[in-house]
Amino acid sequence: MAQKAPPLPDLDVIAELMEQIGAATADAPDLKGMELDEVVRFVSGKRAIFQGHFDGTPAIARFYLDEPSAYAKRDWDELQRTWPYMSGGPYRVNEPLYHLPDLGLLVVRHASGEPMLERIWQSEKDQRFSMIPGAVHWLRHYTKPMERRGPMRAASWLSKAEKRISKQGSARIRPLLAEIRAHLHRLLPGMDGHDWRVSISHGDFHPNNLLVDGDVLTGIDTGGSAKLPIYKDMARFITHMGRRGLHPSGDARFGVDRGTIDLFCDVFQLDTHERELCLPFMIGVEGLLRSDTQDLNRSRLRRTQSFYEGMARDLAAITP
Repeated sequence: MAQKAPPLPDLDVIAELMEQIGAATADAPDLKGMELDEVVRFVSGKRAIFQGHFDGTPAIARFYLDEPSAYAKRDWDELQRTWPYMSGGPYRVNEPLYHLPDLGLLVVRHASGEPMLERIWQSEKDQRFSMIPGAVHWLRHYTKPMERRGPMRAASWLSKAEKRISKQGSARIRPLLAEIRAHLHRLLPGMDGHDWRVSISHGDFHPNNLLVDGDVLTGIDTGGSAKLPIYKDMARFITHMGRRGLHPSGDARFGVDRGTIDLFCDVFQLDTHERELCLPFMIGVEGLLRSDTQDLNRSRLRRTQSFYEGMARDLAAITP
């Protein structure tokens, strides 16, 4: 008789969550109004995200599996901060509905719309760039209230990014990452003695975390509640497209979309030092941080190689 396959680990975790919800209902009667219909995302050891309803309202329920109480409270507090000024108009966040830190639970209203990345890919090439200004203004709207000058810790960011190089799965890409690292080290002296702008940021700002519904953009998966250089989320957005060979403006610099770089510089009113050093430096850091840890298929390898070649070439041209 064939041996029965063990249950999938994620199903075990989800079943355990259901038991915890049932046990918690006695002390948290509001949970009786929560209905979980389907799992929309599961990241092992980190979070499980469900679509469903809360007191009849379409909702997204996020369970934190790593330090659940701390993360649930952190993200709830951040939504409480941003909701008052991002609950209407064209730039919005999810409406916070409920949280239970002891269960690692955060519930938000389900936002309608289509991920911006999908909308860009589906558009005609000459129409793609028209969507980018909304994303740039969304981020500016989010970060501006908490923005201030802070000490530059560029070396710390580079040290964090360097740890990813040895994990790159492709022998063809690793030399390019080493070249980018060398260029970033060369730029460090030109950043000494300067401050840079920091703010509480999205933390994972990319086109899949922006929902497009007509003229309304809703940022999802917010709640980082960490003060970051403002250039970090810019770089995240730009490199997310660049690694996929997506250049909406039709032109590239640092392996990413030149037009999007220019928009961020203009909307955030970056000064010369920020334009020529801070943002390019963080684009390089983000490129290292997001390097793939697995072997790539031929098509993806070609796009990735082109992305890093462009990044290395243009970083080399910077004189600190």
